[in-house]
Amino acid sequence: MKYTIATIPGDGIGPDVVAEAVKVLQTVAEVSGFTVEFVASPMGGAAIDATGLPLPESTLVACRSADAVLLGAVGGPRWDGLPGNLRPEAGLLGLRAAMGAYANLRPARIFPELADACPLKPEIVSGGLDLLIVRELTGGIYFGERGRSPDGGAAWDTERYTKAEIERLLDVAYRAARSRKRKLCVVDKANVLESSRLWRQTAQEFAARHPDVETSFMYVDNCAMQLVRNPGQFDVIATSNMFGDILSDEASMITGSIGMLPSASIGDAGPGIFEPIHGSAPDLAGKDQANPLATILSAAMLLSYGLGRGAEAALIERAVSSVLAAGRRCVDIATGAAGEIVLGTRAMGEAVVRAIER
Repeated sequence: MKYTIATIPGDGIGPDVVAEAVKVLQTVAEVSGFTVEFVASPMGGAAIDATGLPLPESTLVACRSADAVLLGAVGGPRWDGLPGNLRPEAGLLGLRAAMGAYANLRPARIFPELADACPLKPEIVSGGLDLLIVRELTGGIYFGERGRSPDGGAAWDTERYTKAEIERLLDVAYRAARSRKRKLCVVDKANVLESSRLWRQTAQEFAARHPDVETSFMYVDNCAMQLVRNPGQFDVIATSNMFGDILSDEASMITGSIGMLPSASIGDAGPGIFEPIHGSAPDLAGKDQANPLATILSAAMLLSYGLGRGAEAALIERAVSSVLAAGRRCVDIATGAAGEIVLGTRAMGEAVVRAIER
C-alpha cells in the first residue's frame, strides 16, 4: 500500500519538527510494510517570501491530491506588518477552509512520566488527565466579517454561526464521546452572546436525540476555571473556534508543555490536516532545541484518523511513552530530576525512531 503525504514545514521551528515526524513515519512504514511518499510545499511566511502569497495554489493542489497533510507551524514577527489577508496565518485559515476541515480534535493528556511537569498540585491531577477538545475550525469570529472605520478609530470582528455548522461539529463530538467515556460538555457564552445561544439550543436538541451520551453545558469563563480546579471532570469538550483555541492552549499547559500536544483537523471527506498546536517559535528555529514530540504525535493521529492505520498510530504512541519512561526530555519538559537526559530536536526524533525499531 502506498500513501502520499503533503508536508508543509512552514516557518520558525516548523521545518525542524516536521523533519523528525517524517523520519518517524518513514520508520513506521518500513517496519509495517507500506510505502509513504512525501511532497513538500510552502505555506505561511515561507510562501510569502517565495511567491508573495501565504497559500499558493500549487500548495493547495498538492494538499488536495494527498492522502493526508502534515503541517509544522506558520508565522513570525517578520511578517507582522503585512495586511491581514497576506499574513502567514491567512494561509492556515485558508487551507482549513479550502480542505473542508471544520473539526479540530485536540487531545490533552498527561503522560505518567511527565506528571512532575504539570503546574497543578499533584492531588488535583492524581487521577491523571485525558480529555479531548473538539473545536469548530472554519466558522465563528475568525471567519466572520471584519473591518476598520475610515478614520481608524474603530474595528470589528463578527462572530457568526449557522445551525448547520454547529450540527456537523456536534456530530463529530458525539462520535468521539461514544469512543471514550460517553461524556460531553458543550462550552459557550450563552448568557451574553446570541451565537452561543444558537450553540446551546442546537446542542440541547442533539442531547435529546442522543441519550446514550451524558451531555452537560458550561460557560467558557467557568470552563477555563474548572480546567485548573478540576480538569478530571472533563472527557470531551465541544466548542466554537475562538473558545476552542484558547481552552486547548490552557489544557496544553496543564499537561506540562504545549510542545507535547498534537491535533487533527478533519471534515466529511478529503485529506485531514495534522499539526502540533504550538506556534512557530522563531527564536528557536534551527537551534536544535524545539520539542518534536507534538508533531510526532500528530503523525500518529495522521495514521489513525487520516489513513485508518490505528495499530501503527499506537506504535508511535508506545514509542514516545518508552522514550519518556527512559528519562529522555527536551528542554521544555525537563524538570532537573535525577536520571533525566536532555535531548535536542534531532536526538529526540532519533530516540523515537529507535524505540519503534525495537
